[in-house]
Amino acid sequence: METKPATYASAGVDIDAANRATEKIKELARDTFNARTLSEIGSFGGMFDGAFPGMRQPVLVASADGVGTKLKIAFATGIHNSIGRDLVNHCVNDILVQGARPLFFLDYIATGRLAPEVVAEIVEGIANGCRENSSALLGGETAEMPGFYADGEYDVAGFIVGVVDRERVIDGHAITPSDIVLGLPSVGLHTNGYSLARKLFFEDAGHKPDTYLEDLGETIGAALLKPHLSYLRALEGLLDSGTIKGLAHITGGGLLENIPRILPEGTSVHIKRGSWPVLPIFELMQRMGQIEDAEIYRTFNMGIGMVVICAQTDVAQITSQVRERGFNCLEIGRVREGARNVVIE
Repeated sequence: METKPATYASAGVDIDAANRATEKIKELARDTFNARTLSEIGSFGGMFDGAFPGMRQPVLVASADGVGTKLKIAFATGIHNSIGRDLVNHCVNDILVQGARPLFFLDYIATGRLAPEVVAEIVEGIANGCRENSSALLGGETAEMPGFYADGEYDVAGFIVGVVDRERVIDGHAITPSDIVLGLPSVGLHTNGYSLARKLFFEDAGHKPDTYLEDLGETIGAALLKPHLSYLRALEGLLDSGTIKGLAHITGGGLLENIPRILPEGTSVHIKRGSWPVLPIFELMQRMGQIEDAEIYRTFNMGIGMVVICAQTDVAQITSQVRERGFNCLEIGRVREGARNVVIE
């Protein structure tokens, strides 16, 4: 029997499709470049100007993350141009809590069969997020891995590098009892708790992503695709002011497990229930799953995406500046003596 010569394409990897995707990625990435960007997409490594003459002791801050099973909502709805923005914003917030401003971002996209148009949509979201956060999309990787991912599915990860002057690092060491806890609202689940949310809505209740629910005022898919907000614009003008003692990005683990990460020994945080509007989607899920308070508060952000801890005398200044930038800022609790834990009262 005559056999054809084996090719990479016969094994499921389409190099031509990868090249088409790369060309689109180059176009999108260039729109995020700035004067510090020293290389083009396609180089083996991205180059970035590392001189920081305005800082006495520049410290690089790096982080990596993904968007979890929120990807399943993108697959189900066919909406792929928002996931990338979620990814960037999540990573920006993770270095923001130490006072760092983003410099550049790298992405990793892996799929079973590379569809250039889908990859372009994902990178479009990443590029939008980078522009909004004044970060260069410096490079990344697109991997086609036949047999590893189900048809139509993919995974994404993001890697960010930012900088902060050593004397401006925010690490929570100055937090003391009597300090005030402020909350900046979220607009939805952001990128956490989706495994439980999908179970409640799709497995237990039998809904579809296009099911409209009166309690939400929109479809389930739209509610679950609400963006993960970046709080850089809200807080950037305060990073060098010395007024912020601690910042906590409320992601997996919720208020209960993220705030203690910045608390010094001998302190605890008491959060006042009802001091902010809990979003309808969280109340609905709690009813649907008869979820206990301790479980829901450590799974979801419950309507607070970022926590700021400051002295009582700085509350007015921080609240005013945050609101001037179009974000709300609410007093949700205070610091007391304790064992580095959070109490919801």
